[in-house]
Amino acid sequence: MADFTHILATRPDFADDDREWLHHLVADWQVISDLTFADLLLLLQTGDGHYVVAEQCRPSTVMSLRSEDVVGNQIPDNLTSELDVAMKLDAPLRSKRVRTIGRSTVCDVYAQVKHNGKTLGLVVRETNLATRESNGRYENESIESGKMLFNMIPRGEFPYVDAVINQRHIARVADGFIIITAEGIVRYASPNATSCFRRLGSVKTMQGRYLSEIGTSLLHKNDPVPESLPLVLSGKAAIDSELAANRSAVSIRSLPLLDENGRSGAVILCRDVTELRRREQELQTKDATISEIHHRVKNNLQAVSALLRLQARRTKLPEVKKELEEAQRRVQTIAVVHEGLSQTADEIVDFDKVISNLLKLSVDLATSEDQKISISFLGKFGMMPAQDATPLSLVLTELINNAVEHGFEGRKEGHITISVGRGGNALNVVVEDDGNGYRSESKEGMAKSTGSGLGTQIINTFVTNDFGGSVKWGPRRDGGTRVSLSMKLRAAQETQNDRD
Repeated sequence: MADFTHILATRPDFADDDREWLHHLVADWQVISDLTFADLLLLLQTGDGHYVVAEQCRPSTVMSLRSEDVVGNQIPDNLTSELDVAMKLDAPLRSKRVRTIGRSTVCDVYAQVKHNGKTLGLVVRETNLATRESNGRYENESIESGKMLFNMIPRGEFPYVDAVINQRHIARVADGFIIITAEGIVRYASPNATSCFRRLGSVKTMQGRYLSEIGTSLLHKNDPVPESLPLVLSGKAAIDSELAANRSAVSIRSLPLLDENGRSGAVILCRDVTELRRREQELQTKDATISEIHHRVKNNLQAVSALLRLQARRTKLPEVKKELEEAQRRVQTIAVVHEGLSQTADEIVDFDKVISNLLKLSVDLATSEDQKISISFLGKFGMMPAQDATPLSLVLTELINNAVEHGFEGRKEGHITISVGRGGNALNVVVEDDGNGYRSESKEGMAKSTGSGLGTQIINTFVTNDFGGSVKWGPRRDGGTRVSLSMKLRAAQETQNDRD
């Protein structure tokens, strides 16, 4: 099935800025559809003179005429002559005929899409005539302002060239709209818009008053005032802002209305975002608390690591000294993971950054003064939840420590390569070194035990029991040792499911 981008690609006569203009149009034409209670179709001409529907827009303020997707459909030949006439004009053309879509009687109005003096296509406004029966003030004001925006398309005034949209929760027509004059006086405010301003603290009737005065009267001395707010409240620019007062917040967007003589007023869209902002603030507080917890855990672990290091220095027994140094290194490994978590807004850590620094530190600690052991990485681990990052860090540091301690024993130089392959929650890691060989680092398919053998237990327990994976030891092709880890990350899968 053809989509908008594919259909645009069939027009080699369109320049890149022509295509960008059409993308800009369909990105913002929802407001016209909602205000006019009409479906919109963008028609582009094909090489053989026919017309095809390149994009469509359904109104969110009334039942759509079209339940099916018509993008890619060719317009019937009996309408081609009328479309050809519309393409040659410089102003909207109302069709002389009415059509039937389902059980609805429809009247079409065509607006030429012009850019840099070239007519790119037509926007068709499909009006269900039943929506024009017994209209009240709300419907009439909405339709008339929507028609003004529609009439701006042939003049190249819509979409807006210099629009500035920063808010994530942008206001829509159904959320509430206000119509103001060129002077900024409120001519009409929809019930939802009135409710938005009442929540901000406005109790007087809005109609007949300057919207800028209404907005500024709600602000207190220390309330934040965005620089864009005056432009929005006066309707002088296509821009959005936010008005916060009375412990409430309203997202506001201005759409200037232009005619042949210039600016004649504006449509101001309003959306109450008080609860959204409250939730965002709660999340920010929660994230800050979590980061602080990880920071404190890191500090506590570093304190434990320091105590173990001091104790190791005081002991006179070589075996005890070595075990204390190993414990100190493992505690420090966990602390580094928590340090990475303390710098993020959630429980996800950039594992490549953490493990790179951690393993280089492990190599430095394990090597003697006259040894030079380097380490390199191929592939990316990616982002990883703490539940996976901590045990995986311990596994890799134990492997690196094992390689340095046994594989490079009696050698001045060496190199370790870590290759990573990840797809979803499946992780494959290969650790290779050019050391003394497979027999020097492994015994019966496991890491060679030293001291208490805790390192061997850490590697096999985490990989096989926690990650449901396997560890394979073998010789490296060009000499040295190759360790292959195949694992299923646990928390990574849960996190992905939550996002889906």
